[in-house]
Amino acid sequence: MRLPPRWVRRVLFGPAMVAFALLAVATLPVWLLLSAVASWLVPGRLRILRLLWIGAVYVVWDAAALITLFALWVASGFGWKVRSPGFQRVHYVLTGRFLSALFWQGQWALRVRIDVVGTDPDTAAPGRPELVLCRHAGPGDSFILIHALVNWYDREPRIVLKESLQWDPAIDVMLNRLPSRFIAPGRTSGESIEEQIGNLVTGLDHNDAFVIFPEGGNFTPRRRVRAIERLRARGHEEMAVRAEGMRNVLAPQPGGVLAALDAAPDAGVIFVAHTGLDRMLTVSDIWRELPMDKRLVMRFWSVPPEEVPKDREERISWLYDWWAHIDEWIEAHRT
Repeated sequence: MRLPPRWVRRVLFGPAMVAFALLAVATLPVWLLLSAVASWLVPGRLRILRLLWIGAVYVVWDAAALITLFALWVASGFGWKVRSPGFQRVHYVLTGRFLSALFWQGQWALRVRIDVVGTDPDTAAPGRPELVLCRHAGPGDSFILIHALVNWYDREPRIVLKESLQWDPAIDVMLNRLPSRFIAPGRTSGESIEEQIGNLVTGLDHNDAFVIFPEGGNFTPRRRVRAIERLRARGHEEMAVRAEGMRNVLAPQPGGVLAALDAAPDAGVIFVAHTGLDRMLTVSDIWRELPMDKRLVMRFWSVPPEEVPKDREERISWLYDWWAHIDEWIEAHRT
């Protein structure tokens, strides 16, 4: 479904979310009682009650973020200075606070633990911008990564996301105020995706982190096969053969990564792998796994800029080498 224009989303979606949150809070005791009864009838350790609670928390979280963002818009002179450095920093702090609250509730209700093993972004040179390349698999992994960068490592992310995420009112408002790009695959508006990424990366400062998911979507076995077929259809036989050897990741799409490397030659590169939510590919998978009782394991690898190849073909091979390494790490740490 095509995304409505921004003015429609601001006039309708935001107020509707706030009204829905008020209704949810007013009727929550009734829903909790009904869910408790249903959870007693349906086996699965209060599955229905947990889902209702986390859904209610997210709706209230979204509405609270929208109200706060509206107050900031008014305080900035009705949007006049909302993209000034001071207000940008306030928005990053706000992002961190809201993500912390969301994860506190998520970990409590769904019983998910996040452990970081090995090196992490702190091993990168202080005061150096970073390009963060992360695998994509499981529900909420992009939220987890941004939470880590903002709250653990005090970075200000610039993010490449799918256009469809703007259906969420709070994400739509927040990330359209911060440096980010919502990409619609197969549709451009004057600039290519590579040009949009290059413009987003240009001007990274000491505490910025450009975030991209080179696979272009969450891993599923079917998407893995389709990605290999696309490589062959485009004549990239060598890349297709290498992708066939990787069982836990999709073939990385190098275009955006190459554009980012060209736009920020002095930035370091951080590769991020994680495992623990891999089995939750569909709604039925998520239902079966609740409560998750999961240990999400994350691993960061920091590469200084002087170790990044300069030649285009060497960079593509280097990216595939790292993705093969991530695939091996996932296989070794999968729970």
